Amino acid sequence: MSIRAVLFDVFGTLLDVHSVGVRADQLFPGHGPRLSQLWREKQIEYTRLRTMSSRYVPFTQVTEDALQFACEALALPLDAAARGLLMHEYTQLAAYADVVPALQKLQAAGTTIGVLSNGDPGLIEDVLHGAQIAEYFDVLLSADQVHAYKTAPSVYELGPLTLKHPAHELLLVSSNCWDAIGAKWYGYVSFWVNRSGAPLDRLGARPDASGSSLDDAVTFLLQQRKH
Repeated sequence: MSIRAVLFDVFGTLLDVHSVGVRADQLFPGHGPRLSQLWREKQIEYTRLRTMSSRYVPFTQVTEDALQFACEALALPLDAAARGLLMHEYTQLAAYADVVPALQKLQAAGTTIGVLSNGDPGLIEDVLHGAQIAEYFDVLLSADQVHAYKTAPSVYELGPLTLKHPAHELLLVSSNCWDAIGAKWYGYVSFWVNRSGAPLDRLGARPDASGSSLDDAVTFLLQQRKH
């Protein structure tokens, strides 16, 4: 197994999507965590429904639609000002504590590092700069390029097409089990960062490896290179 480059999922893998809960709780005291959770669930659901039905809109729009639904479902008064604040907060997501050390190790090892994200290009750039990790990435790949969302094969195809290596020479790292499996279906080597100790999604396949942190993913990659 010769891994030529690594691609990271962004939302939930490098960046904590629930860090928006702090601002949400300031706007709607006592409702921040539940709002954050429902917002995320609906966001992912909308990406899947739109991809299945060929009704693509950019991820930023999906995210705003999901926010509006979540607030209506929880009977929270989302006016234009609050919506603007929360959407801006989504460009300022916090990086997990293990992100910078992992990226530094990969960079020191001479690894080509990129992201493969559902986010539209402007949002990807904003969140990576906001989290102060943009400098580590050689390539930014967005589902917007193919107007579909993970787990559509056309999204995963962006890696081999851009990096000029077959999928089996690329490692995709995601904290979303379904994403790691989607990458495996396509032909990538995949690693699931299982931060919460969740069970494996029952989709007839499994990632090549898993661990509880990005450091585990880096260790896996470097071990494969020795073989």
